[in-house]
Amino acid sequence: MTTTAPRLGPSPVRLLLAATVFLGTLLGALLTAASPAAAHAALTGSNPKDGAVVATAPTEVTLTFSEQIAMGNDSIRVLEPSGKRADKAKIRDMSTGGKVGYGVDLLPGLPDGTYTVAWQAVSADSHPVSGAFTFSIGAPSETEVALPDDEAGGGLVGLLYDIARYAAYAGFVLLAGGAAFVLLCWQRAASVRPVQRLVAYGWVTLTASTLAMLLLRTPYTGSGKLANAFDLSGLRDVLETKTGAALVSRLLLLGAAALFIAVLFGAYAKREDATEKKDLTFGLAMGGTVVAAGVAATWALSEHASTGIQPTVAMPVDVLHLLAVAGWLGGLATLLTALYRAPSIEPSAVHRFSRVAFICVVTLTVTGLYQSWRQVGSWSALTGTSYGQLLLAKVALVVVMVGVAWVSRRWTAQLAEAKQAEQSVLTEEPETAEAAEPAAVTVPDDSATTAAGSGGQGEGADPERAAQLARQQAAVATAAKKKARDADPVRSGLRRSVLAEAAVAVALLAVTTVLTSTEPGRTEEEAARITGSSAQGADAPAPGPAEITLPFDTGGRNGKGTVRLTLGPASPGANEMHLWLTDPAGKPMEVPEVKVSFTLVAKQIGPLPIRPDRLPAGHWSAAAVQIPMPGAWQVQVTVRTSDIDQATIDKNVKIG
Repeated sequence: MTTTAPRLGPSPVRLLLAATVFLGTLLGALLTAASPAAAHAALTGSNPKDGAVVATAPTEVTLTFSEQIAMGNDSIRVLEPSGKRADKAKIRDMSTGGKVGYGVDLLPGLPDGTYTVAWQAVSADSHPVSGAFTFSIGAPSETEVALPDDEAGGGLVGLLYDIARYAAYAGFVLLAGGAAFVLLCWQRAASVRPVQRLVAYGWVTLTASTLAMLLLRTPYTGSGKLANAFDLSGLRDVLETKTGAALVSRLLLLGAAALFIAVLFGAYAKREDATEKKDLTFGLAMGGTVVAAGVAATWALSEHASTGIQPTVAMPVDVLHLLAVAGWLGGLATLLTALYRAPSIEPSAVHRFSRVAFICVVTLTVTGLYQSWRQVGSWSALTGTSYGQLLLAKVALVVVMVGVAWVSRRWTAQLAEAKQAEQSVLTEEPETAEAAEPAAVTVPDDSATTAAGSGGQGEGADPERAAQLARQQAAVATAAKKKARDADPVRSGLRRSVLAEAAVAVALLAVTTVLTSTEPGRTEEEAARITGSSAQGADAPAPGPAEITLPFDTGGRNGKGTVRLTLGPASPGANEMHLWLTDPAGKPMEVPEVKVSFTLVAKQIGPLPIRPDRLPAGHWSAAAVQIPMPGAWQVQVTVRTSDIDQATIDKNVKIG
């Protein structure tokens, strides 16, 4: 007889596409109006600057960064041309206000030549950053110091750390997603051995990878030597960092997760009373959600989401994103395991997972768009940076998975239709159904196998022969089960489509893992801009003195005049400033006080106050005006002509 499949409602794919179009439009507006943010720290300036040639030896070397970083006493090293240390190996924190800066004092009596400055630190998002540059005293010279080619966090230690990071994500997906599949989609799976093993493997993988990351953290952010993984003093230092605290918290939460697994596959699997099982399902769902959210928060609190703009919003969004990933990919892995290893699976369970997966995909779309705005920020960064290109690859993989999921949903509908047809036949035509139904294939238990293996010969049967017959019968029964499963075209089609989804999911998880350790597009683009400006400045001729003329009127008697200000060489670093005040007749003008300040509005640096010294005949001077970086600086001059009369005038001047 013919049966009609139940209406499944609007296609989830159409709903997802509509949501994507709407949110994509919103993303376009956000990317257009995005403001700068930080993730990996970037070097934004130095004194002396890269490639500079100074006449006399400086007393210190200072570095400025785009965000807060963690540094040790050996994080900045200044090396002479011969390779000897030229610094005092003690870092000074010179951060003030929104400016992040560190410095190291130099030894006295340094010879002329080219010096190398090498630095290494840990950015606020837990990733190691490093760099090096040179400057010269007197004149450039040959140097025996080679600039490092490898980046911090590379080499064998970096590879092992990345593998552990990938394993941690995979373990979390299997643990959280597998448990969610059991509670939300197929409660009978709590007693299915392959599903139990899958979730247990997820817990073991996540625990082992977390321990490995904790041990590798010292060499990963420091020496790069694998032997330092077991340095107890280094481990103690790691535990005091944000990342170390997050890893330890994850281990503690995994202890609670172990108890959750024991109850899920123990008391819950054996519970038969419907009311009690419903109550226990609710309790396990609430407790499991809390534990899973806590584990996901250990990533959000220590990586990209915890830095940059809107961290209080980004961290909960990141937790939600990770939970959606686990619900989709982990449930998919559990479904695949059930289709291949379990004797049977109810179509209703597959249909429920289809709905859960759709909710997860929509959640991933919304949270992913927000994360993209934070970490990319512009269309140029989306296509022109490594982070943006990886993000596009991730989006493409998600689109492929959604397409394959649509095929899986078609097979799910056919599976439900076939099940409904089978139930209708059993209800309406019991005699015909009984005649047409094939005999069920079961795995014989030990007693039945022994009896069969004895061939009815009683106690005198050969035990070895009986065991051989039992193994043969078990193999025949297993082959019969597999043949029966493979003979079902609907189940076979569903298995193939789910297997394809799982294959894409493995690649998707790999791209996601690489994204977590990649320089975000915002920071990479900003660093490239700064590097390009430095390189352009190195090739261009040295800038000459800048000069501006500003008329003023303090409003009082003899309050009108003109300020002429010169700044040389008008480049980052030390500059010499002179001011001349003249009255309307062009004669030198004496005033009680003159104040000057410099502000880089684009970077929110300043105002940097300068109090020039009075010289004869309306002349004021400051010999050491420190300008930290190039840009269009706003110069403000305040002139006071009496106790109550003063005026402030300003004008922009290009430096560097």
